[in-house]
Amino acid sequence: MSIIGIIPARYASTRFPGKPLVEIKGVSMIRRVYEQACKADLLSKVIIATDDERIAKHCKEFNAEVVITSAKHPSGTDRCFEAYKLNGQKFEHVLNIQGDEPFLDPEQINSLAKACTNSVEIATQMIKCNDHAVLFDKGEVKIILNKNNEALYFSRNVIPFIKGVDEKEWHKHYDYYRHVGMYAYRTDVLEKITQLKPSALELAESLEQLRWLEHGYKIQCVETKFDSHCIDTPEDIEKVMRLMNIK
Repeated sequence: MSIIGIIPARYASTRFPGKPLVEIKGVSMIRRVYEQACKADLLSKVIIATDDERIAKHCKEFNAEVVITSAKHPSGTDRCFEAYKLNGQKFEHVLNIQGDEPFLDPEQINSLAKACTNSVEIATQMIKCNDHAVLFDKGEVKIILNKNNEALYFSRNVIPFIKGVDEKEWHKHYDYYRHVGMYAYRTDVLEKITQLKPSALELAESLEQLRWLEHGYKIQCVETKFDSHCIDTPEDIEKVMRLMNIK
């Protein structure tokens, strides 16, 4: 399978403007993500997709391939599709790599890339949830699966409800999984899903992937052992470094 890795890097962020350019121990966030992605054996190519000339200029300084996309994209998925069209080469799959996870492990990328087959429309990752506090954190998206590990639903709430059991014990009675936000798309499917209008479930939960499910697309979920940590605010930098044991 030929797979292109695309890293969306938007400058405007309500909680952390200019986030891709912030330095972590002397290296910018976007450079860290790019260099980790380039270590993944199963990617044929890695590019950065940005809407900002400052980010593009910085990326060129460390010899990354970068494309300038529209600033009006409502999601990273839309930015990925434009970047794919602009890159000038054909690939069978596009892997959307989060630009705010500077300590991403290349093997996590390889694990998702292995799920890219002709029969898989969309793939993403999940990690088992064995902690009550994390399970009930509405910032953590939970996945409900069918027998084939295809997503039935994504929610910020805990589903299923376990009748007759204390909530603090739910994770001991059911295998809950939370979403790890990297996606792989078959390129023909990526083109189609970017043409869809926002759906009712998507707007209710503020989760883009529900739009795809509502329209009948299948999302294959791959379990990962790597706990992904994204940086949303300046305060998150130290927290993530502590969680990842980065000194």
